[in-house]
Amino acid sequence: MCGIAGIFSRREMVSMAKLEQATQALYHRGPDGQGHWRSADGRVGLGHTRLSIIDLHTGDQPIANEDERIHIVVNGEFYEYEAIRRELEGRGHRLRTKSDSEIAMHLYEDFGLQFLQHLRGEFALMLWDENRRRLVAARDRFGIKPLFYAWRDDTLYLASEVKALFAAGIPARWDEESVYHSVSFGGHQMRTLFDGVFQVPPGHFLIATEKHVQVSRYWDFDYPRADAATPRLTDADYAAQFRHEMEEAVRIRLRADVPVGVYLSGGLDSCSVLGLAAKHHAEPIRAFTLTFEDAAYDEGPIAKEMAALAGAEFNPIPIRQSDLADNFSDAITQAETLCFNAHGVAKYVLSRAVRNAGYKVVLTGEGSDEILGGYPHFRRDMLLYNRDGQDPEAIKELLTWLDDHNGVSRGLLLPDGDCGPLDSVQRVLGYVPSWIETFSSRAMKMQPLLAPDFKERFARQLGTYAILDDTDLRGQLAGRDPLNQSLYLWSKTVMAGYILTMLGDRMEMGHSIEGRVPFLDHKLVELIASQPVNQKIRGMTEKFVLREAVRDVISDTVYRRQKHPFLSPPATLSPDGTFSSFVQDTLRGQAFRSMPFFDQEQVRALLDRLPTMDVGARTANDQVLMHLVSMAVLQERLEISTGSGTEAGADLSVTAH
Repeated sequence: MCGIAGIFSRREMVSMAKLEQATQALYHRGPDGQGHWRSADGRVGLGHTRLSIIDLHTGDQPIANEDERIHIVVNGEFYEYEAIRRELEGRGHRLRTKSDSEIAMHLYEDFGLQFLQHLRGEFALMLWDENRRRLVAARDRFGIKPLFYAWRDDTLYLASEVKALFAAGIPARWDEESVYHSVSFGGHQMRTLFDGVFQVPPGHFLIATEKHVQVSRYWDFDYPRADAATPRLTDADYAAQFRHEMEEAVRIRLRADVPVGVYLSGGLDSCSVLGLAAKHHAEPIRAFTLTFEDAAYDEGPIAKEMAALAGAEFNPIPIRQSDLADNFSDAITQAETLCFNAHGVAKYVLSRAVRNAGYKVVLTGEGSDEILGGYPHFRRDMLLYNRDGQDPEAIKELLTWLDDHNGVSRGLLLPDGDCGPLDSVQRVLGYVPSWIETFSSRAMKMQPLLAPDFKERFARQLGTYAILDDTDLRGQLAGRDPLNQSLYLWSKTVMAGYILTMLGDRMEMGHSIEGRVPFLDHKLVELIASQPVNQKIRGMTEKFVLREAVRDVISDTVYRRQKHPFLSPPATLSPDGTFSSFVQDTLRGQAFRSMPFFDQEQVRALLDRLPTMDVGARTANDQVLMHLVSMAVLQERLEISTGSGTEAGADLSVTAH
């Protein structure tokens, strides 16, 4: 993986100093080399920081085509690229490198904007086409790799991280409306926390010319309609289909010119990845596992059992409360977003340990819950909205069981307390997804902590969700099973905006680690999207088809275990601990007091009440505090100012493509 930056000016020569500053801000994403290119007329510049994974000797970027009329920079990996290289050479292309990145440029020459359909992997890219005088920027189907952009003085700036845009001269200011929605709801397909800074949505590409800019969709989940005629297969047949695609997704992600490891928890997802990877790896794989002092959050023993079964080398990485306190600010600065648990900080520490062990590449289990309904709120949706043939009393008992057996998910993944007004969601969808209820209940806890004038300014937006305005409701949600609708909306917001950021790319690339995500191979996702919802959730068993598909390569403990979300122990559960002291000090400190969004007296009162709360209440309130501490860190570290002042930019249209 790498870091990429680009500048496109409609009127003036691109500043090489700004391009180099943006690229340098991404050094952690690619410490093995930096490259820059500026067009002959000076109107376009591309920058690249390299993490050498494939083609260690000739893969430097930017890369030009044969006549040097097209230049490209890529962050990510393209799988099965060797076969595509042979096809390109058969059509007369002369490739300059042996890297996977170069294939995208030549595919673009042959297929135009349809080239994205031929790419399999995790990527973000920028391409300058001198013949058409256009800049093309694209992001992978799920948002595994980040890509941000901003306009200033009729110039378009793009980069892998927001801090690179700031380094190039984009003002660092809060987007106050985004702040309001993020501390209450979280997640947006295009907007960020920062004024004038946007992201290319997953599965979209951006085109910029001297005349216009547009963002268009090239891929989507396309869940089948609930009433669509589909072939009826046995459970064994569905499991065989899934196993074939999953094993292939893992196998092709083991291809690298450097050693490949695996992140291993005690969960079904990472254990499945390890079990399948061990079948296709000549030597024992190193498995890296986070362990915690609190037994309720520690999965070390289960992971160790799984590593032994797979013949893997087990490497536990212990995380203490002091580690979370010491690394919180660095991790949040790297993430550039708000967290609701310090699990991302733990992943940040994990990636550093992996890098220190001499590794650059790991396979991870992210994405499985999003495509297979792994979280408890998806099981709740299944119980509430798929009731055909089910006994109401049995459903009631199962809902009670779900709450009783998911205490650590209280307020995080299951609703807790007042959920607030959700009439607009009910009217649009015909029901309210449980995860939206959960996030809305968090919003209600946040409301008393907001400054009165800030809260009043956006009060009419409480209970409204921009994702519904941004979504192709007729094309992607209408007539679909409620579970698939809920999965779709979650994937477009929380998965791309939080999971793949806070638990994926940013925490890994903070220490120059490339994370590969087999569950988000688009061929595997398209398969599971086509299968019946009861292959995702069967009664209280989540990820049913995955369990059956990999039963022979996972331990019996993992096979029978229900989903346990990866969380670090909340700071509020150890009031005398180092991490709790860090939270208290931060929220009583100058950086937090300087933000006009919060009622300082109410926040201090909440901090004072924590010792009197029961464990459940402290757990539910911990996520609120994590949001506040995250904002204080970003305010201080990125030197963000308040108040709007967005520069006049280009007209932007988002269209389905």
